Amino acid sequence: MPCPRLLPCLALLLLALAPAAAAPRPNVLLIVADDLTKTALGSYGNRICQTPNLDRLAASGLRFTRAYCQGTYCGPSRASFLSGYYPQATGVLGYTSPRAAIGERATWPQHFRQAGYHTARIGKIYHMGVPGGVEDLGPDRDYNGADDPASWTERWNTPGPEWRAAGTGETLERNPDGTKPVMGGNTFVVVEADGDDDEHHDGKAAAKAVEYLRTRRGRPEPFFLAVGFVRPHVPFVAPRKYFAPYLPYENLPLPPKVPGDWDDLPKAGINYKTSVNMQLDERRQRKAIGGYYASVSFMDAQVGRVLAALAEAGQADDTIVIFTSDHGYHLGEHDFWAKVSLLEQSAQVPLLVRVPGGRPGVRDALVELLDLFPTTAALCGLPVPARLQGRDLAPVLADPGARVRDTAFSAAPSTKGFLLRDDRFAFIQYQEDASAGIELYDLAADPGQYTNLARRPEHAATVAGYRERLTATLRAVRTNDLGR
Repeated sequence: MPCPRLLPCLALLLLALAPAAAAPRPNVLLIVADDLTKTALGSYGNRICQTPNLDRLAASGLRFTRAYCQGTYCGPSRASFLSGYYPQATGVLGYTSPRAAIGERATWPQHFRQAGYHTARIGKIYHMGVPGGVEDLGPDRDYNGADDPASWTERWNTPGPEWRAAGTGETLERNPDGTKPVMGGNTFVVVEADGDDDEHHDGKAAAKAVEYLRTRRGRPEPFFLAVGFVRPHVPFVAPRKYFAPYLPYENLPLPPKVPGDWDDLPKAGINYKTSVNMQLDERRQRKAIGGYYASVSFMDAQVGRVLAALAEAGQADDTIVIFTSDHGYHLGEHDFWAKVSLLEQSAQVPLLVRVPGGRPGVRDALVELLDLFPTTAALCGLPVPARLQGRDLAPVLADPGARVRDTAFSAAPSTKGFLLRDDRFAFIQYQEDASAGIELYDLAADPGQYTNLARRPEHAATVAGYRERLTATLRAVRTNDLGR
């Protein structure tokens, strides 16, 4: 029998020789807004729209100034960053799940699920129609849309009344005589709603996220929680209190109007929604901006609830927080509205990232939403599949001067348009043979993109170079080995 005085020494020796316990893997909280332009956020320079919670997140993490989506409307963008592939690689150019294209290959959340994470979806992450209203949701309706069941351990939908909400509503689009009723669909409608936050989709989503975070406290497995808010997607519906800062609407400024702004654009470059074809006079334009801002402020308040719950659960220091949108949005710039366009307002997205132990700051490097999958996998110590088309942003996270790509690539599948964006130029081509036109903007000299240089003889060599680069980019994207 060993001497009792030796037992403590033996215990210490065994502890010293034992392998160190693996550090806990961080959680991931992904928050995705719908149709959000970065120009509506205070942290990106807006001095009218009130977004205090997102501004605090930006101040505590990294704010990316040149982040680009890979598809400028909901379906292809979401399928892209969730699958890890460009839309041109999978062929998902509409509102379907990427599953048929990727087969058994793991999606972003599924990769984490397979590594032992509890993965949960609340609200709209993969594409689903903006909630059609609770009255439309019969017991047999499948509300999951293009969702991917294999991605999630658990998932919840949070439908709200949308345009049917009680309150004061107006249809702005194609309603010059004011006789149209408040209506659904992809239509510019403003509803100053009665009732509180939790009567609406985003309030319900925030409440469910708060509940989820409370239940995860003390659990051994890390979580990957994706919270999808539908605002500020039309209809612009929010509780009445969120409209108050933007009243009266007639005081809201409109973007600059430049005479002849469309004269040098190909037909494909004129967005599908404009002040002209929507029949928006200046009163309706200002009200549309006010309704959008109110929807953004409502969504921002729900983000605040989720982040507060994360802190209250004691998980804020152990969780990677990502906030972004599926694409940007026009609010009257060039007399364009909504998404689809490949100009900066539509192709860029807000991107805020907070990593445990990371220092706050600003990153001006060109990045893509596709980069989030490999980046989070690497940060969490998971293998990064070589097949992914995004890039690990670890160098950019660590060093404000670092970069992992010199060009961002985006597309508008509905117009067969493609964007190459580098440090100086934005090059846009419609149709692969350019038969529907080309745009070229010198962002250093013309950040508002008012002068299309594509037809000017002095830029012929520049255009030719970009056309070659686009051909090479599309070839590389499409020949990527999906089976690796």
